[in-house]
Amino acid sequence: MKKIVIRIGEIALEGELNDSRTARLVWESLPIEANGQTWGDEIYFRIPVSADLEDPKAVVDLGDLGYWPDGHAFCIFYGRTPASSGDDIVPASPIDVIGRVTSDVAVLKGISSPGLVIIEKGM
Repeated sequence: MKKIVIRIGEIALEGELNDSRTARLVWESLPIEANGQTWGDEIYFRIPVSADLEDPKAVVDLGDLGYWPDGHAFCIFYGRTPASSGDDIVPASPIDVIGRVTSDVAVLKGISSPGLVIIEKGM
């Protein structure tokens, strides 16, 4: 696992990327700065990575970090999305889970316009 830090305004989240091919491409492109958008309780933003799905997931877990190939986007899941039913966290379309947030994602609740998001290599 490779440690990362995700900065959203005053919030700094710790996370880790897994050993998938897509996660390695993301790691190699760090640091990344992008303007984040929300879709329900998901923050997503375009990143300079282009990859096909390796292990598509239609439902993800709280705190998962995903890569959405349709939008070349990095996704942070911290709750239900407009596609969710019940308590399931459902991306807009299948994604690859490339890691997870290891700190408390509840601090993201209520963010409507995240603005600048920075992902850096952690220590």
